[in-house]
Amino acid sequence: MSLTYLPLFITLLRGASALPATSYSLIDTYDYTNWLSKFSVQSISDPTHGYVNYVTQAQAQSEGLLKTVGNQVYIGVDSTSHLDPNGVGRDSVRLQSNPSYNHALVIADIAHIPGSDCGAWPAFWMVGPNWPNEGEIDIVEGVNLNTYDQVTLHTSSGCVPSVGSGGMSGTSTGNADCGASGGYTGCGVVSGSATSYGTAFNANGGGVYATLWTSSGIEVWYFPENSVPGDIKSGTPNPAGWGQPIANYAGCNFDAHFQNMNIIFDITFCGDWAGSVWSSSSCASINPSCPAYVASEPQSFADQYWLVNSVKVYSVS
Repeated sequence: MSLTYLPLFITLLRGASALPATSYSLIDTYDYTNWLSKFSVQSISDPTHGYVNYVTQAQAQSEGLLKTVGNQVYIGVDSTSHLDPNGVGRDSVRLQSNPSYNHALVIADIAHIPGSDCGAWPAFWMVGPNWPNEGEIDIVEGVNLNTYDQVTLHTSSGCVPSVGSGGMSGTSTGNADCGASGGYTGCGVVSGSATSYGTAFNANGGGVYATLWTSSGIEVWYFPENSVPGDIKSGTPNPAGWGQPIANYAGCNFDAHFQNMNIIFDITFCGDWAGSVWSSSSCASINPSCPAYVASEPQSFADQYWLVNSVKVYSVS
């Protein structure tokens, strides 16, 4: 080969790495130093009709449900009170970020996810106003005894995603159209990793969830603590080198369906998902009623808490 063409040949061999790289600039960090200045506690009725009482910030702090533990943030539930199953529900905390986003790389370093317990329904997610028209991305979510995370998109009708280039490791579930039947079911992807959620996640030492949201797609990765990419640890994330994601949504007009999204952490009980599948789960053999079980077994929820190292949000350009 002529030396004249050697630089071109090397460039072709390098392929994508020779193309201009997407850059990610840190725009927000949520951690123990600023958590309550960047999140608002939402003392609201549960939109998913759970057996839960979302308390105020003052009550959450006085009950020890929202606090810092060393350099980590603890978000938990009441695990001592016996309750009336026809009452308001178990005390818990729901947090929503004050900033909202349009396109982002969101990296959550989580030491502990609420455990895989009958009746529990915790989630780490993003949502826009005027649901479902401005979208929802469920990043970490599960119910009852699940140990496999489920990623789900909820939208208005007309978003029918395909699997993006490179594929995904998870398995599709739910509707093809993320907005079918009002968007309540959504289009989900169940992780293939047995340590991606709940008790198994915690026993494995925690880990990192990374969500990349652009005009062309939404991708979600899970990394156990012992295999978090070095570029994430160094604060110079490069999703191009992370391999296959759990979920890889493409082929939808994402800009029309996902806008102005806030970050949310919550823990609810029973309700539209955990409650609706209660009778078909092994939990029903303990108690035929989800609210009755949650009301009468406070000690079962001692591991219903988030312990968060940080959430970092990067702009995408």
